[in-house]
Amino acid sequence: MDVEAQKRAAAARATEFVSSGMRVGLGTGSTARHFVDLLAERVHAGLDIVAVPTSEATKAQAERLKIPLTTLEKTPQLDLTVDGADEIASDLSLIKGGGGALLREKIVASASLRMIVIADESKWVDTLGRFPLPVEVVPFGLEATLRQIGAAAVACGCAGPARLRPGKDGHAFVTDGGHWIVDVALTRIADPGSLAARLDSIPGLVEHGLFVGLACAAVIAGAGGLRVVERA
Repeated sequence: MDVEAQKRAAAARATEFVSSGMRVGLGTGSTARHFVDLLAERVHAGLDIVAVPTSEATKAQAERLKIPLTTLEKTPQLDLTVDGADEIASDLSLIKGGGGALLREKIVASASLRMIVIADESKWVDTLGRFPLPVEVVPFGLEATLRQIGAAAVACGCAGPARLRPGKDGHAFVTDGGHWIVDVALTRIADPGSLAARLDSIPGLVEHGLFVGLACAAVIAGAGGLRVVERA
């Protein structure tokens, strides 16, 4: 299977975790798009669910496919969220946010009883950090925020350069929430929990792409087939 076929295979397996009556969080990104497409096929065949999208792009896709949608204001607790990831470690800690939707993705995942992450085998890593860590920040005081992000990384033994993510128009990338994204190249994050805790305390930092203790299972597709990994 090529990479897109692997992503679709993982997404197809994840649809089996969805049953009628569920409230489902819909992730964002290339793998999550496959899940939304395949979930819509089940909805059209009679699956009775409501869903909360994690981005405007996913919302538009779900509306086009006529998946019934709700909001966290109306439905504050979800049964299941299915989303992709940029990196997955063996303890199911994740790096997410390559698509820029990390804030809404984390809010939806935290409101869910279960989160299942789906990916092709290239996303499975021994240690997080090869993929630059996305950090969502407010524009005000950016340089001061960057200094504190750098200090947090140094304290955790994983210092690396930070780069403001550019948008398609040449200016800064703007999230659905109106914030900016900084990508921090850390190479190796030995203790994601400690780094997450330090980043959580920085004023001006809205959210970061370390998802620790949120995913309960991962569906990984590779050349040898599918495997489901559950968090101990």
